[in-house]
Amino acid sequence: MRRAAAPQFIAWTALAFMTTSSVASLRPAPTMAVYGLACVFLYLVPALVFLVPTSLVSAELASGWTGGVYNWVSRGISPKAGFLAVWCQFAMTIFYYPSLLSFVASTLAYVVAPELASNGVYTAIVIIAVYWLGVLVSSRGTKALAGLASSGLFIGTLIPGVVLVLLGGAYLMRGNASAAPMDNAHLLPEWAGLASLVLIVNNFLSYSGMEMNAVHVSSLRKPGREFPRAMFLAMGLVLAIFILPALAISWVVPAESLSLTAGLMQAFQGFFAEFGVEWLTPVLAVMIVCASLGGMLTWLAGPSKGLLLISRQEGYLPPFLQRMNAHGVQQNILVCQGVLTTVIALAYGLIPDVSSVYWIFSVMTTQVYLIMYLLMFVAAVRLRRREPDTHRGYRAPMLVPLAAIGFLASLAALLIGFVPPSQFGGGSPVVYTAIVGSGILVIGLLVPFLFYRFRKPSWKEAS
Repeated sequence: MRRAAAPQFIAWTALAFMTTSSVASLRPAPTMAVYGLACVFLYLVPALVFLVPTSLVSAELASGWTGGVYNWVSRGISPKAGFLAVWCQFAMTIFYYPSLLSFVASTLAYVVAPELASNGVYTAIVIIAVYWLGVLVSSRGTKALAGLASSGLFIGTLIPGVVLVLLGGAYLMRGNASAAPMDNAHLLPEWAGLASLVLIVNNFLSYSGMEMNAVHVSSLRKPGREFPRAMFLAMGLVLAIFILPALAISWVVPAESLSLTAGLMQAFQGFFAEFGVEWLTPVLAVMIVCASLGGMLTWLAGPSKGLLLISRQEGYLPPFLQRMNAHGVQQNILVCQGVLTTVIALAYGLIPDVSSVYWIFSVMTTQVYLIMYLLMFVAAVRLRRREPDTHRGYRAPMLVPLAAIGFLASLAALLIGFVPPSQFGGGSPVVYTAIVGSGILVIGLLVPFLFYRFRKPSWKEAS
């Protein structure tokens, strides 16, 4: 008789690094550099009220029920809510790709011509071209995608991040004055109503994705003790990667001239000019672009695949969207998503201020994703009460208070996102709210409602 294979465990430090690699990024740094020293406070608050509850609550769910967020919310609330949750996990990418690729376009401009970074037509062309190229690559089912994505943390995040912080320190040590005040009076953001705190919403998106890493909790030897250690180590590493580069950018680029898409390269260009090594600017740009493209390909393959599997199982989408190509890739979903991405990208060519368009799509991405988290926190509490005897490899301490804190923080971030940020004002608040609200209503809520409302038994049979 064949002996059963021994279970494969991973070290809690390995889980911490895996979590860091999937969450940490340099892309949000320019957004928070606007706040200067106050960015430390604005990163810590979402970490405590969102990152910690999300990590611990999703770990309990992942260790008790397989199937991801769809199964958690379906069992805890209802199948309809489960479909909405998995749809939001997919739909956020519709807004995510334009914002991510506008960052890629602005960074890539420093390889060719830096002045293109603020050109809307150039940004729209890059978004459309790169997205469709990503669809072409993904549709081939290339195994090399995994290697490209995993190397992104080191090549495009850690190396540029360390270089940026070291250059920033050397810049100050040479007697240069910081562009942003670094005294105790600026530890907290200047209060001017809710509009002064709107950019904090971007941090919720920066910390999102923890529910995907929670699946590894069952691979720890002692989940109850080791998982919290892994999460707090990951949180420390993530905060360092987020905060230090944001501070370095604020030292050299004044807030009033900082671009949300090109701010990272503005900082590198300023530092390299100070030390006479401007030729390194395009080198760093290429490294950062490679990391961002690796991340895009990962997101391109992940959420849409999850939506496809659930839809084939339950018949939520029409047969056309359930079809896969010869490589087992959900090509029709990617093409339909690409049409929407193309339409959205045209906004960059029509609206002069690239930073404003980038921010609007970042907010929409965050808010659609937050709907999923609201459902997840409610489902966790209900499952603890409905199925108390279900074996969980990890039980979150004080789950109800944790879920309540996460729920209220997510709801507050979602509502604050409707307020135009004071740092990039000048437009009509009514128009801003209408644009953000209509995007979330149509893509995040109306479309899944229509799919669910008009689905047919034949949709399930076709799969």
